[in-house]
Amino acid sequence: MTLISKETVSFLKELSENNNREWFSEHKKEFKEHEATVKLFFQSVFEKLSATDDIEAYKMMRIYRDVRFSKDKTPYKARFAGSFKRSSERLRGGYFLNLEPGNCVVGGGFYGPNPADLLRIRKEFELDALEINEILSDKAFKKIFPNGIQGEGVKTAPKGFDKNNEAIVLIRKKQFYVMKSFTDSEMTSEKFVDEVVSVFVTLRPFFDYMSEVLTTNLNGESILEGNTN
Repeated sequence: MTLISKETVSFLKELSENNNREWFSEHKKEFKEHEATVKLFFQSVFEKLSATDDIEAYKMMRIYRDVRFSKDKTPYKARFAGSFKRSSERLRGGYFLNLEPGNCVVGGGFYGPNPADLLRIRKEFELDALEINEILSDKAFKKIFPNGIQGEGVKTAPKGFDKNNEAIVLIRKKQFYVMKSFTDSEMTSEKFVDEVVSVFVTLRPFFDYMSEVLTTNLNGESILEGNTN
């Protein structure tokens, strides 16, 4: 089983402290070695996760930062991160993994719903938030994700929604994701691959619920093309 080594964590710390092109160029070979190992780790997660869900592929983010529109002009991301894409339009939600010293997080959700999907989610919560609240309050789910759904939101009720609705805290959100943090020592443990997959498996009820919402109208009828039901 491929592990995240302490040496990889140390390299990322050094990169954070020396985030410039000169240092990176001198350590490019070392970076490539760590990157190759991390890719094997992602592959291990992919294979284990695929036994529990229909995963199309995984994608690792590039180390290079796009600084054109960012106040932070450091050229590199001092982390390895990536996502696992579920297959087909019927399976919504994306798994996410961030390997970063002092900020290792595992989770997933809906980071940038398009306007139509965002409205559909809000309308569902407005109509009936019982099911989503049951998922969030489930003992196993709450143990892994005690902070519940995270993400940016509007300060008041979105246009067309009642600010006094019982589900207004959820309705106000523009993003819907959950995350679990891990320490550096946990990130480099032999159990980390299985722990990552366990977090992802705990996400499934949330993903299954949101997939149902985003593939049906408010009457529960499928909106997918080619549906025969």
